[in-house]
Amino acid sequence: MELPDTDAVLTVQGLHFSWPDIPLFNDLNLMLPAGLSVVSGEESCGKTTLLRLLSGDLPADSGSIVLRGFATQSLSAHVFRTEPRSDALDATSAKSWWASLPARYPHFNVRLANGLAHGFALEPHIEKPMYMLSAGSKRKVWLCAAFAAGTPLTLIDEPFAALDTASIRFLRGLLEEASSHHDRAWVLADHTPPEGLVLRTQLVLSTPD
Repeated sequence: MELPDTDAVLTVQGLHFSWPDIPLFNDLNLMLPAGLSVVSGEESCGKTTLLRLLSGDLPADSGSIVLRGFATQSLSAHVFRTEPRSDALDATSAKSWWASLPARYPHFNVRLANGLAHGFALEPHIEKPMYMLSAGSKRKVWLCAAFAAGTPLTLIDEPFAALDTASIRFLRGLLEEASSHHDRAWVLADHTPPEGLVLRTQLVLSTPD
């Protein structure tokens, strides 16, 4: 999708990145507008790696990634990325973690995170250390944080994985609202694009040879 610079929340130009002996991105150019976008593709095609690059958590070999005029590497307070497979928070409860996040994300809304926990039927678990939570509940903790973060760019990896039917329905409602945002960009990474949601940009990645 070709968009003027003024419409892009995130602009990627000439991005190159390789793992040892595995080239992933060669001169990738991407302009992400406000609203909902998706990165899709088969397993090991680089979806999670691309989200890590867009968040500045992983340095590119070359090229630029710019969020509203600033390199993402210097804007950790303005990019939120879900990482539910991480064990870094295993000893922490969801409630304690959410309470700590305003120190990193100035617009983080702790009250909203707790309200979203109700929508995900997560309330009985928010005071437990996260190592006690199922994969689905852990993902819900991250999703609550993502929608409460208030960041210009939010990156959500495999949003529907391990969720129960009621939680999927609740999440789809949140994503429908996100698709109408005029000043924030939301990027989903999944094997296939979600059906029934309005998407501004779709990027399909190929599996490296």
